[in-house]
Amino acid sequence: MRRYKKVVVGGTFDRLHLGHKALLRKAFEVGKYVYIGVTSDEMIKTKPYAEKILPYEVRLRDLLKFFEVNEYKNYRIIKINTAIGFTDKIRDLEAIIVSEETYKGALLVNRARMEKGLRPLEIVTIKLIKSKLGGKISSSLIRAGLIDPFGNPRRR
Repeated sequence: MRRYKKVVVGGTFDRLHLGHKALLRKAFEVGKYVYIGVTSDEMIKTKPYAEKILPYEVRLRDLLKFFEVNEYKNYRIIKINTAIGFTDKIRDLEAIIVSEETYKGALLVNRARMEKGLRPLEIVTIKLIKSKLGGKISSSLIRAGLIDPFGNPRRR
């Protein structure tokens, strides 16, 4: 049962992996309408292995395929250039979906909303998805060639 009318989730969504999919599934599980902020190419330049991050258009295409396969309909994707993105502009957002690792980002979003006189968002947190190596599945490890998008170790 959906608890919120409008929720938001954000990220780079490079090499869509199990962690991303868990985050997105949770957003569609708890929200009737999901806003997805996707980082612009300009915003990712300081990330680990930034030169290996797929271009925005490819990341967008992969997200759209994932939504189509899962028959997710009620969403809007917005390119973002800052960590806050559009979250301090949409008054009727109710919740933000984050991982344990990105929880602090939700606090920044709520601070920005309160500074503009908007009510803070409820924070829905999911656990990190572990790789077979023991650590979390991350796009950085995938870009480094250490794991695949399912968390399996890559052969050297």
